[in-house]
Amino acid sequence: MFKLIPALLAAALAASLSPAAHATDAARDSGQVKNVVLVHGAFADGSGWRPVYDDLTARGYRVSIVQNPLTSLADDVAATRRVLDRQDGPAILVGHSWGGTVITEAGVHDKVAGLVYVSALAPDAGETTAQQYTGFAPTPEFVIETSADGFGFISPAKFKAGFAHDTTDADAAFLRDSQVPINMSAFGTVLTNAAWRSKPSWAVIATEDKAFDQAMLIHMAERIEARITRVSASHAVFMTQPKVVADTIDRAAREATQYAK
Repeated sequence: MFKLIPALLAAALAASLSPAAHATDAARDSGQVKNVVLVHGAFADGSGWRPVYDDLTARGYRVSIVQNPLTSLADDVAATRRVLDRQDGPAILVGHSWGGTVITEAGVHDKVAGLVYVSALAPDAGETTAQQYTGFAPTPEFVIETSADGFGFISPAKFKAGFAHDTTDADAAFLRDSQVPINMSAFGTVLTNAAWRSKPSWAVIATEDKAFDQAMLIHMAERIEARITRVSASHAVFMTQPKVVADTIDRAAREATQYAK
């Protein structure tokens, strides 16, 4: 009987482990990437990632969120690299909107196994973010007001229509009133690196996004050879369709090694 005790204790311990712990162990055993770094875009901060964070952590991922200062591309890239430096292994680097430019520059970091663009910009090395808009239709509902010091806010009167039309009025009001301005000169900064040239990429395209012309989003995603997921959502897709975003990140974490360039 006493010989059974160690086996019984081991079985009890295994049964007591959380699903997240089991998922983490399975990911490690399979070689799946288990770290995710989320990078927000302009006019927002990292708190908008909360629904995606909750979904991914429930699946066993270790998730970190970058807080971009939005003062320059160099500053945002530095903030992202600091978080990447703290990862305990390979990571999937995710960017929304302007965050796509940031991960394109910062994603050459040796901890990055793959990139996920969430309705995001994807310039090439030698290009600026502003150049990505050339030749595509304007977005009249997405109105940026630039102050005398060169920082831009989304027009309060147009905020819900342009950024988050599929949220509640209360959520849209909170996003509007907590928005973080971006130094508009950042859009004219030339990129040195294009991580998507050396790292596999995935893209979530919000088909009701009013911040970008749909043709522009598709053009960028196809140019970087991203595996594309389309979903009916506003520019705030990270809040309104978190499961679709989390599913895409999960797919990237499982497939990054397979598609490594």
